[in-house]
Amino acid sequence: MSEVRLTTPSFLVLGIIDKLGEASPYDVKVEAARTVAPFWSMPHAQVYAQCDRLLGAGLLSEVRQSGGRNRRLMSLTAEGAAALRGWLADPAFVPVEARERGILKLWFGASPRLHAPVQIEEHRKTLDGYEELAHEVGELLTRGQREALEFGIRYERMMVDFWQWVEGREP
Repeated sequence: MSEVRLTTPSFLVLGIIDKLGEASPYDVKVEAARTVAPFWSMPHAQVYAQCDRLLGAGLLSEVRQSGGRNRRLMSLTAEGAAALRGWLADPAFVPVEARERGILKLWFGASPRLHAPVQIEEHRKTLDGYEELAHEVGELLTRGQREALEFGIRYERMMVDFWQWVEGREP
């Protein structure tokens, strides 16, 4: 078992496998896309690479299903569960890295008149989807899931407000 530096994507994989009990890399990819993608995207290739790294570090164990596609099913080892618990208990602040393409375009001189209406419309659509989700299944979510959804709602409201401000500024 080698020492491996754990990153946020490492903990994303550990957390999803913990929630599912056992999972193939494909299952992790699907669950990440279904749940955390709106606030933490992770390329599919990175999911597979993380699974291999975590297996090599002894934080995951693997069983191959016999027959068929010979799927790899992984689960957390005691060390993996301890690492996940430690990460969840660590209150350290890490600054947010906002990666908004529209903001980058503004920085380099893109036309606010061209971009603001599109941004407003798209952020409103996303906001509507989050609010609908909160209305439909809000009570079924765990506290942490509901809080993450609330983050998405507040973020989209802020983005609509920001782009309306940009749109209303003098040329």
